[in-house]
Amino acid sequence: MPEPRGIADDMTSPSETAGDPLADLDPFAIFDAEAERLDRHLSGLDAEGWERPSRAAGWSVRDVLGHLAGEELYNHACLDGDVDGFSVMLRREGVEGGFDAFNEWCVRRRRDLPVEEVLREWRRANGETRERMRALGREADLETLAGPYPVGMQTFHYDAEYATHADDVGAPVSPEEADGRAWWRARVAMAVLAEQGSHAQVEPVGERIWVHVFGTSTEMTLPAFVEATAGRLPEDVPLDRRVRAALRCLA
Repeated sequence: MPEPRGIADDMTSPSETAGDPLADLDPFAIFDAEAERLDRHLSGLDAEGWERPSRAAGWSVRDVLGHLAGEELYNHACLDGDVDGFSVMLRREGVEGGFDAFNEWCVRRRRDLPVEEVLREWRRANGETRERMRALGREADLETLAGPYPVGMQTFHYDAEYATHADDVGAPVSPEEADGRAWWRARVAMAVLAEQGSHAQVEPVGERIWVHVFGTSTEMTLPAFVEATAGRLPEDVPLDRRVRAALRCLA
């Protein structure tokens, strides 16, 4: 599953990068917009809509909501400075196997709850996360399992995950916002690739993205690049598997 800089990314420490390539973007406003998109869409679903398969392999739309609600346990542990307590809780619950096991545990323990209850849980917990992150400010440090990490970049990871999951469940994106949304997602992905010390060289060329990795160069459409970085590029899209692997940074 695609993740913010949370369970998935905390398995390794971030590399240092010079400057802030995302300085002109407001991570908190983006987080609000993507959370509102999800809330608006999920609030209007009927019983059939909740059981519909999502783009996330093996998960229904309802399961995506269970994942979002459950991962707030980690988000709040970071905000509370209690990631050690979070780790103790996982051991107590018998959750082993990193972020995949945590994700599945979050989904599994909510499958038998009324969906309205899970929606309320997510809405309340995520609203608190967004409020507290904004209050800290982008330059503050947040405790994570990998150590201190800037609140702003952590929020950009959340932004990317929420946009991916909004697409997973079919939340509408208006034509007026589609281009701007694709560009901020691409820019966040490029910043994360650089932060992680990726082998991939990535550069915008007009309305496309140029990628060079392992002696292979290719130009991708903006949507294809975004989907590749989120691990959502369909298998029938021709792209060297090594390039796919090098670009996957937000999943």
